[in-house]
Amino acid sequence: MGKIKVGVLGATGIVGQNYIRLLNNHPWFEVAYLAASPASAGKKYSDAVAGRWHMTVDIPENVRKMEVGDAGIVDDAAGRCEIVFSAVEMEKQAIKDIEAEYANKGFAVISNNSANRNIEDIPILIPEINPDHLEIISAQRKRHGWSKGFIIVKPNCSIQSYMMPISALMKAGYVIDKMIVATLQALSGAGYPGPSALDLIDNVIPYAAGEEEKSEIEPPKIWGRIQDGKIVNDSDIRISAHCNRVPVTDGHIACVSLEFSGKKPTYEEIIHIWNEFKSLPQELELPSAPIHPIIYRPEIDRPQPRKDRDADKGMAVTVGRLRSCNVMDYRFVGLHHNTVRGAAGGSILSAELLKAKGWI
Repeated sequence: MGKIKVGVLGATGIVGQNYIRLLNNHPWFEVAYLAASPASAGKKYSDAVAGRWHMTVDIPENVRKMEVGDAGIVDDAAGRCEIVFSAVEMEKQAIKDIEAEYANKGFAVISNNSANRNIEDIPILIPEINPDHLEIISAQRKRHGWSKGFIIVKPNCSIQSYMMPISALMKAGYVIDKMIVATLQALSGAGYPGPSALDLIDNVIPYAAGEEEKSEIEPPKIWGRIQDGKIVNDSDIRISAHCNRVPVTDGHIACVSLEFSGKKPTYEEIIHIWNEFKSLPQELELPSAPIHPIIYRPEIDRPQPRKDRDADKGMAVTVGRLRSCNVMDYRFVGLHHNTVRGAAGGSILSAELLKAKGWI
């Protein structure tokens, strides 16, 4: 049986380039269609990204001469692929419209964009945390009258430095009442070219547009439940987020303080829960799944972006500095690779889960 053909929308941007890099020689998927803005449409891919290919590996040979389509013309993708990874850069309503059109035409749309994250029957998926939310696809199809297509989205990249460690504790039966998070977010999270060098050298910007709102709104949906064809948010946890842009290329850090309601785990129990945590992607041995989704580093000065962002194919979350908190119960530092786990790699893992569960 041949590989499933996939397309990348927004193929010339940073996230699109990461999709192409990570999908090269993938055991299940083959890039068969690339699309971007009208300015790139009609060009060979190598020409469309000339002077702005930002990956540390060369453009894969199988896409170098591939003609770039117009992401806004859905029919151009017809018959060429079954899945589209969406990383288009448009106004939010335009993204909603175009992703819905692809789904209406029968494509499985896996989106890196935030436009559809607040829709009640579109899951924000982290495969190790809420794989059961895929069941909402049936309700989504019924509402739209789609026979085959659907939309799922990945979460904001900044929350993935702590969602897995927190979820592992919740899965072990502990109830978290509130948490305060301060993120130190890499430049690549702002896209290219991002903030100017004059803004970031010798500086930290204590503001990243929309990041704090997403960090407080998205986790309750990910932790929510399906009821009456909708995802109902978990409103038990209160989150306060501070988001900062720092002069690091890749790797988002989160400094987290949390407070438990009821029984509180011991320090040793938390470390054990993190070290032993595995979920459905590990059980299914999905190609992009990290063997150890959470890696605890005991060193006093870890995790660090340069040393830890590439852990386990860039798909693991590295945590460290677990200690008591003078205001809440515990505090720790989490880190993940924001353009791999937090973007293209996380979406590819979602596609693998969809295939393994029979949705593709």
